[in-house]
Amino acid sequence: MPERLFVCTPSKLGAFADCARRYRYSYVDRPTPAKGPPWAHNSLGASVHTALKNWYGLSADSREPEALPRLLKATWVREGYRDVDQERTAYRAALRWLETYVNGLDPADEPLGVERVVATKTAVLAFNGRADRIDSRRGPDGPEAVIVDYKTGRSGLDADDARGSQALALYAYAAQRVFRRPSYRVELHHLPTATVVTHEHTEESLARQVRRAEDTARDIMAAEKAVAAGADPDAEFPTNPGALCAWCDFRKTCPAGQEVPAKDPWTAVEHLTPTA
Repeated sequence: MPERLFVCTPSKLGAFADCARRYRYSYVDRPTPAKGPPWAHNSLGASVHTALKNWYGLSADSREPEALPRLLKATWVREGYRDVDQERTAYRAALRWLETYVNGLDPADEPLGVERVVATKTAVLAFNGRADRIDSRRGPDGPEAVIVDYKTGRSGLDADDARGSQALALYAYAAQRVFRRPSYRVELHHLPTATVVTHEHTEESLARQVRRAEDTARDIMAAEKAVAAGADPDAEFPTNPGALCAWCDFRKTCPAGQEVPAKDPWTAVEHLTPTA
């Protein structure tokens, strides 16, 4: 019998790469262990992403900065903040980011997709993922699909972040097959600093990222098979203790994670400065 394909998303592959134990808690153990409280930075990011999605859902002549307060309020996620004052500070920061960002966009541009699912198969993977935006741009040989990913985290980004992102590479690989056009350019749009970092992939660099994803999938399937055959789940899905443990949803379940000091749910938005 042929080996079954490993059904995956970028987040599923990333979970195992970061910590095999976190992958197990998320995708293998049933019932899933209880998660910790929601994170304010996740709420902030989700709010901004959905507001931008809905901005593109407007007609071109309605895509104006004046629409943003209404869109952001409608999508605002309130979970994780320390108090109402911090939530208001985060809302005002998000609105500033969005206003600056859309002022640099052409309202008449229609992307190939917004929050678009792209999917493809390889000899090992059945991959699907939801790209924030896929633009149609003119390349040297005709129309191309450009992968755009929004970022709202505190840290700035550089070209290495775009080059090394497996998720963006897999989106580009899948977009080539979905849209039947070249897709090599990937972009990270960091809204807090109004910066864009890019990378131009090649067929070879995309193929390397696909092979890397396939290797991860093989490791996951091997561990799952071993556990199904009676192996120790802790041995097959070991922990990877480190700074990320403080941000892990399963920190309270994981003995190694509990050794790392916890972060408050609002820690990652404390740097935001109140404005009038």
